[in-house]
Amino acid sequence: MVSAALKPVPEPEPELESVPLPALVPLARRTEIALRDVSVKYPCGRGESKIVLAGINLEIAASEFVVILGETGCGKSTLLRLILGEEFPTSGSIDVDGKPVTRIDARCGYVPQKYSLFPDRTVLGNVMYGPENARSRFLTRFRPSFFRFRRSLRAQGQEYLNRMGLRPQDMNKYPHQLSGGMQQRVAIAQALLMQPPVLLMDEAFSALDPSTRANLQEKLHAIWLESRPTIVFVTHNTQEALLLGTRLILLGRHNEGSSLKSNVLLDIENPTSHMPFARRAQSPEFHRLHDHVKQIAFESSSMNRIEEQPLPVTAEGGLR
Repeated sequence: MVSAALKPVPEPEPELESVPLPALVPLARRTEIALRDVSVKYPCGRGESKIVLAGINLEIAASEFVVILGETGCGKSTLLRLILGEEFPTSGSIDVDGKPVTRIDARCGYVPQKYSLFPDRTVLGNVMYGPENARSRFLTRFRPSFFRFRRSLRAQGQEYLNRMGLRPQDMNKYPHQLSGGMQQRVAIAQALLMQPPVLLMDEAFSALDPSTRANLQEKLHAIWLESRPTIVFVTHNTQEALLLGTRLILLGRHNEGSSLKSNVLLDIENPTSHMPFARRAQSPEFHRLHDHVKQIAFESSSMNRIEEQPLPVTAEGGLR
């Protein structure tokens, strides 16, 4: 019998050197829209030109909800039309999904300030027109696959119209039978049904009454949360900008006498965008940012610059 004292004692295992784990590097978000050194100027007679946009350098990531805010005449709508391909910059370049913008194409959906519906088509016919026209050619309309596609498209169109608050009895109405707010709902559903990776909205809610506007803001935000398109939304309403956007870009009018070379006055992530939509406007952060943005906008406004200019005085001390 072997004594316990004589049993071999196992040697301790060598301690492993602690190797620090590599730091986790967040994945870079894909750039959906890129504007590089973009400037726009228009001729205004006598060989002169007016600069509308200058020195615009922006990168917008996929799935961002970017709101462009600014006073009238600062180039907000011009910027949207450049991204859409309806206009072209005087200098600089614009890419969408990594490809240069050379014309209007299916990469961008567009909702203008004034709804643009076909007067001779029903509500459902207006919404279906874009995808149906893009898919079909004359001969393919007689194939069984087209009829299946059209049935599916009809169901999708009805779903988007329902989401925007239209009732089943509204589907067969014509635009002139709808109120302005209802027509704008149709225009938004029309753009969403195309399922573009980029949705451009040019003051789409500005002509609506407050209750309809608030209702559509909430519906648009809910749809964005579900499908996450990249949205560029133009407005001159500061509260709307902070309610909707994950990022806020404040533009000012180009001023020849200013040291600033760009129209971009402010470009920030919205710190309240993570909050529930219904409680966002009640948060202290929302009100602080609202006041901050309003102050910057006021200090840079063209009307404020006019007020600060000294009045012309004659040699006798009177006003000219």
